[in-house]
Amino acid sequence: MLAVRDNLAQCVSALRAHKMRASLTMLGLTMGVATLITVMTIVQGANVFVEQKIANLGTNVFQLARTPFAVTDFNIIIKALKYKKIELDDMRAIAEKCGACDEVGASASATVRARHGDKELQDVNLAGQTASMADIDTRSVELGRYFTPAEAEHKSNVCLIGDTLAQQLFPTVSPIGKNIRIGNDELQVIGTMEKIGSVLGQDQDNFVIVPLPVFLRMRGAHSSLTINVKTTASKFEEAQNQAQLILRARRHLTGKMDDDFFIGTKESYMALWRSISSAFFAVFIMVSAISVIIGGIVIMNVMLVSVTARRKEIGVRRAVGATKRDILRQFMAESVMQCMAGGLVGISLGFLIALILRKYTPFPASVQTSVAVAGVLMSSLTGLFFGIYPAVRASRVDPIVALRSE
Repeated sequence: MLAVRDNLAQCVSALRAHKMRASLTMLGLTMGVATLITVMTIVQGANVFVEQKIANLGTNVFQLARTPFAVTDFNIIIKALKYKKIELDDMRAIAEKCGACDEVGASASATVRARHGDKELQDVNLAGQTASMADIDTRSVELGRYFTPAEAEHKSNVCLIGDTLAQQLFPTVSPIGKNIRIGNDELQVIGTMEKIGSVLGQDQDNFVIVPLPVFLRMRGAHSSLTINVKTTASKFEEAQNQAQLILRARRHLTGKMDDDFFIGTKESYMALWRSISSAFFAVFIMVSAISVIIGGIVIMNVMLVSVTARRKEIGVRRAVGATKRDILRQFMAESVMQCMAGGLVGISLGFLIALILRKYTPFPASVQTSVAVAGVLMSSLTGLFFGIYPAVRASRVDPIVALRSE
């Protein structure tokens, strides 16, 4: 029996003698592994990024609103729009009666245009918030300050802006103390929020925050609000139950009547995202698996051609004492070696694509060691599986017939 070192040396020698054939053999597997690695890095990166940024909700924060936070059925939206609106009195009732709730605030939003001088930004998210949202929102003030309860109560025309507005409207000066115009209202900038970035290509810094009474004056007093509640981890479920009961009582919902409002948590958003991403992931995995299988079939057929082309070599080796097992091990090793080489190239290509996407596009990508290990393992198993038949064929070649055929 040949030593492992000798067997590998013969494999390398055989592959170097047929570079074109070896390259074509590896190509299909390389593309399959590269596709798999790219998809896995993008999906994993998106999961981490969305979990960190989604909805600006902390771990111990939940929301109540008239319409659902995560929608998979449009009919639910149509039904929800007929529900009673949530108003400031509902927020005050929860703040007063919910013993497990530490902080209670309310918010509402609309899309507007913001102007300063001759500069204008479209599709700006105008958010109206109560002063208590400063302790609930996970975003922090980078420059300046948040508005006070007195400013909110007196409907002062003050605002905080996101990084996009700060960079676009005030590129060379500090925005603090400057005015921006939204519709017919002049708002004084008293603070800027920390930069968040983009989530799946959606700019999260293109916003203006104003006191909720100012928002209701600007956009209409009959807007439905979102109630935001912050509590502790130990009282999270209790706080949700208390807030739900208070709101049901105010809406005269009794017995088994369904809620006409919705409760959203960070985990509910993540559950929806994971279900969506897993569906895309499954499709891409299927496509990658097909590519790998095709690559494996190519490897098997090329190896079969190699067995036919190398019949003399096999015959000579058998004639000088090589056993069937030696021939089997050599061809199996060649198959695995080609697949591992193709897999390593595919892994490098996949990681390179992921890094390029992360650097030059809003698409997030997370390069992890476990993904590389999975790629190497998959390519090795592919080589082992699809190399069995050609190796068995090679080991069964009759040396006399092989030498005579030449």
